[in-house]
Formats: sequence, structure tokens, C-alpha cells
Amino acid sequence: MARRRFQSPKPFKEGQFWWLRVWDTNLTGSRKRQRLKLAPADMPVREVQKIAAEKLQPVNRGLVLTGPAMNFGDFVTDIYEKTYLPLLSSSTRESYRGMISKYLKPEFSRLSLRDITRLTVQQYFSAMAGAVPYPTISKIRDGLSSILRSAVDADYLMKNPLDGLRLPLDKRPRQPKPTITPEQFHELLELVPEPYASMLFVSVWTGLRISEVIGLKWRCIHTDSITVEERFCRGDWSTPKTSASAATIGVAPQVIARIVRLKSLTVDVRAGRAVRKHKLVKSAGPDDLVFQSVQQGKPMNDQNILRRHIKPAAQALGLSFVNWRCLRTSHATWLVQAGADAKSVQGQMRHSRISTTMDIYAQIVPLAQIRALEQLSEFAKVAAVDSRSKTVQ
Repeated sequence: MARRRFQSPKPFKEGQFWWLRVWDTNLTGSRKRQRLKLAPADMPVREVQKIAAEKLQPVNRGLVLTGPAMNFGDFVTDIYEKTYLPLLSSSTRESYRGMISKYLKPEFSRLSLRDITRLTVQQYFSAMAGAVPYPTISKIRDGLSSILRSAVDADYLMKNPLDGLRLPLDKRPRQPKPTITPEQFHELLELVPEPYASMLFVSVWTGLRISEVIGLKWRCIHTDSITVEERFCRGDWSTPKTSASAATIGVAPQVIARIVRLKSLTVDVRAGRAVRKHKLVKSAGPDDLVFQSVQQGKPMNDQNILRRHIKPAAQALGLSFVNWRCLRTSHATWLVQAGADAKSVQGQMRHSRISTTMDIYAQIVPLAQIRALEQLSEFAKVAAVDSRSKTVQ
């Protein structure tokens, strides 16, 4: 085995960054050299030298490994969680942190990045078949792929080992996404207090995602349309999900009327023995939110609304499946039932591909199937009559 050597290379500037070239100090003493990114190119050389000294000290003492030989757990803790994970949405961060602590670190923490090969990850996921629910397997794959993509981006790996991965078969029975009928929806609306009832109303009659509903501002509300500019999800403001999602959609007059009505409403909130009245719209300037938290006027949390107001009302009606996604799916389904053409439904749902609209959101309901069968029966009867008349002639 080759000896571990003391290293004291000089930083060099290339492109927009300072770099440091070191020997890859893996467990077998490999002579392969690696480049470490130190700092932006406009940083003074003396500051760069200090950074280089800090990085070289643990390397020379044999405390860390560099490049593909770096420990997976160290990469996740020192680089991924500090540099790449904060770039994701809060809900995605929470999901990935759970997958990392429960599944990925226990399995891969002691391996170097170069030891995580395509075969290694394929064996790991193949062993989950039947032991781990498929939705969890999918989330583990997403979390691990995010980590390994970051390793590629940071020049620790040349290629993501998850490319071409085959997950175990999803053997769950295929179930259509639940939808709510207009009659059920109106019953639900009666049991939900304001402003949450109006949020339900806007969701189901526009097809907006709940993050887009929460992010609506008064400048986005027009006489016969709504413009989607931003979305808010559990503490994070961001652009709409896709470029097609940032659009203006037509809405029915009753939707605009219901939104404007919020400006005149107040609700009673109990505070100890006292009852305080709160305006639902504290301020209605162009940059103010349409749906404001009752007490402080801040952006709302979709999970809290669902858990505290919508789920209890839905369960009282025997509609335990109702959630925000169900309302969006119902909107597309109602459009199809009403006879809207596929292209119009796609535009209203703001999907990039029409297949997404029709395959995922526009659910076929029994009533539509019955009508199709009735049309088939009528067609068969007419064809039979024509055939007999030709035979008689």
C-alpha cells in the first residue's frame, strides 16, 4: 500500500473559482489526484491560503478522506445538509431529512462515495421489495438521488450511480384519485367557517393548488379572471410549480364575488372569557394577501387548515378522503363531465402536457360511464334495425 503523504499544494485560480489540487487520500493510499473548490476567484489570495490551510490540516492528519473516497456520512453532514439541502422547499427538506436519518445514513454512512455503485444501490432497493411500502421506497430514492447529484455537482463523483435504477414493482391495487361531487361539496361548505370556506370555494371552482390560493394577492384578482404569480408553502415563497402554472385563468363571477365579500366579513375569536372580532381582510392593498390568518394577517399553513377545519367537517359527512388535492382533481373532473374539451381543461389546470390533465386529474366517474354505455346501446340498436331492413329488401 502506498504511503500517505504530507500535502502542501498552492491554490490556483481557474475560471470563476480558486482550486486546490490534492492527492486522493483513500484507505488504500491511491495516487489519484482530486481538485477541491475553495472560494470565488475575486477573493484575496491570503484569504484563500487560510481556507486551503484549514482544509489541508485534517487531510494531512488522516482525519478525513477527499474526493470519491470521502465518507458518505461526512459528505451528507458537512456538505449536502449545509450547502444543497437549504436550496429545497421546506416540505422537501423535511421529507429528505427523515429519509436520511432513518434509511440512508444507517445503510451508507460508513461507505465512501466511490463505493456507492450502481450495483450497490440496486441491491439496496431490490432488498426493500415487500418489506418497505412503495411510497416510502420512492421517497428514499428521491432523497438519495438528491445527495448523489450534489456529489456530482461538487466534483466528488463523475456520474450519479442512481441513473438507470429500477425500483421494485408497485403491487398496490390501482385506485382512481378520489373526487367529490357538487352536492357533497356544498354540504361540506356549510360546515366550514370563514375564511376557510371561501378558500375551499376558490380551490374547487378554479383548480388552483392550495399553495397558489394561499399566495394570492389582491393585484391578482380581476373582474373575470385570476393571475397566478407566486405560491406560498409552509414558510417558503416561490415561483409557481412550472412555467405553465404562471398564467391567468378565467373564473366564474361568483368566485370573484366570494373573494371580494371577504373584505366585509368579521369573525368572532374567543380569548379566555372574552370574544374578540377580527376582520378577515386587515388590508386590501395590491400587495396584500387575499387570504390572511385571522389574528395576525399573515400567510396561512395549509396543513393546519386541513387538520383543524376541513378534515373534521369532511369526516362528519363520511368524506374522509377529502384534501386539497381532491379539490383540484374534482375541478378537472367536473369540467370533463360538463362537456369541456380536453384542451380547455388543460389550459384551466395549467398543465404543460395534456396527458397529465386527462390521465391523472380528469377522473372517469360512474355517471359518465353509464352515459357512454347508453350511447353504445343506442348505436347497437340503430345498427341492428338497419341490418334487418336491408335483409328484408
